Amino acid sequence: MRNILLTICYDGSNYHGFQIQDNALTVQEVFQDALGKIVKEHVDIKGCSRTDAGVHAYMYCISMKIESRIPCNNLVMALNRFLPKDVSVLSAQEVPIDFHARYSCLGKEYIYKIWNARIRNPFMEGRALHYWYPMDINSLNEAGLNYVGTHDFTSFSTLDKREVKDMTRTVTDFKVEREGNLVIMRVRANGFLYNMVRIMVGTLIHVAMGKINPQDIAEIILCKNRKYAGPTAVPYGLYLNKVFYSEMDLKKNDV
Repeated sequence: MRNILLTICYDGSNYHGFQIQDNALTVQEVFQDALGKIVKEHVDIKGCSRTDAGVHAYMYCISMKIESRIPCNNLVMALNRFLPKDVSVLSAQEVPIDFHARYSCLGKEYIYKIWNARIRNPFMEGRALHYWYPMDINSLNEAGLNYVGTHDFTSFSTLDKREVKDMTRTVTDFKVEREGNLVIMRVRANGFLYNMVRIMVGTLIHVAMGKINPQDIAEIILCKNRKYAGPTAVPYGLYLNKVFYSEMDLKKNDV
């Protein structure tokens, strides 16, 4: 039995997230369909994260245990032959048998794209939030610094059927950058709650609108109440950008 780690990327516009569902098309479904054309065995696929409908990924990691002896490079080429054009496998490598794409993950980085101009950009449609009012990057960075650290992020999570007892996460970095008319919010953490990044972004948009002050973010965190944070930003501006693992976890010791 081999454990294979695959890195993929995808445009999430046509998918209801990654994880397979009974009544909607997902990235996992099309990936499993492609894999089934290559290896004739049941494969248990482990994704590094759930992503919401419409969310994109520059880097998404999958681990799977297979008996097939197909070389990793050949597996990449074969999968890309059968996958739809909006999903691509970037790499594959053998990893230790106990490696798990989700549970071995040390952290993730998301970015959120905002097209900040009065005139909409058709090439950003479905790939960035269009917000046409002025955005003070310095003020947004001041506000975003309040996210950094270990906090209970209950105020920045949508409660659903997922049972999450521990709402504490450690955010190691939050930055807001401008590239012309494109504003990019970048957040790195050891883990994220449901809709956490989108609510963080929506709250900073309220800062940009003058509805709350940058220093209010700290108080919103302490409230541990979703109603005090801003709206949940649209999903299509969100991208899973990086997934982090330790080199030790990735190293396969051949006997």
